[in-house]
Amino acid sequence: MDFSRILLFAVPVNLLAMTVEWAAWRRSADGDRKRGFYAPDTANSLVIGLISKATVPLENLFVPFSFLLVTAALTPFHLPVDRWWTWVIGMLATDFCYYWGHRAEHRIRILWTAHSVHHSSEQFNMSTALRMPALMPFATFLYNAAYIPAALIGVPPLIIMFALVVTSMFQWPLHTQRVGFLPAPVEYVFNSPSHHRVHHGADNPYLDKNYGGILIIWDRLFGTYAHESAPVTYGLTKNINTFNPIKTNFHELLAMLTDISGARGARPVLRAVFGPPTTSAGLSAAKTEPGGKERCRPQIDTTT
Repeated sequence: MDFSRILLFAVPVNLLAMTVEWAAWRRSADGDRKRGFYAPDTANSLVIGLISKATVPLENLFVPFSFLLVTAALTPFHLPVDRWWTWVIGMLATDFCYYWGHRAEHRIRILWTAHSVHHSSEQFNMSTALRMPALMPFATFLYNAAYIPAALIGVPPLIIMFALVVTSMFQWPLHTQRVGFLPAPVEYVFNSPSHHRVHHGADNPYLDKNYGGILIIWDRLFGTYAHESAPVTYGLTKNINTFNPIKTNFHELLAMLTDISGARGARPVLRAVFGPPTTSAGLSAAKTEPGGKERCRPQIDTTT
């Protein structure tokens, strides 16, 4: 299956959707930068997205092997790729693994060094979806271990990779403030713009919530669901205050390395690398940890 063709189709569609979103924001009565677009921030997101895509081949040089392919080769189970039910199982299993991998990105420091790039914007629009980390091979390598369970039960790697492409395409339009609540049955089962706005919240009660990819049922099952009931403050708990794409991309990685250099002993080093961002060896992680003090916010109407 040629995934490049899918992406070639998706890119112009997504760019068109982003343009429509921007036009709708410009025409709205609340067209201020706090609730839509801010040119330096959008430009930063676009540049980060381009760098991320351009450096994929270079990043792959640092990855010695794929957990996914090794597990698929070693498992005694192999589901037939030409059966429809294998694709259903594969999509569900991959989405389940995505939930846990995404949750780990918020709770394991080395994974957060990469994922924090995506959460670094104080705006929330479809350009925010482009903020993907570049040149983070070790974080990428470890994150891919999340899909071992899907490969272990026999889901072909082709289907897992296809499911991840579908998940990426599905989540792009979720990065918007122009869509309110969807019909209740849809909101109960599937991820939505409302659910994903909550996920990008930088304060309580939204911190570390709504990790789902396509389905939100995993969050409901495992206690990480939160309903959007008040305005969302986007960004990090302490924002980095820069529109420089290089600084945006590497800010948390540098903070982690600073903590490692100042650690004394093996245990503080391991905490700085593999512990939650709140338990790093030093104080720099607290600047961008996915946690913090609760802020008071008025109620919001998201029915537009």
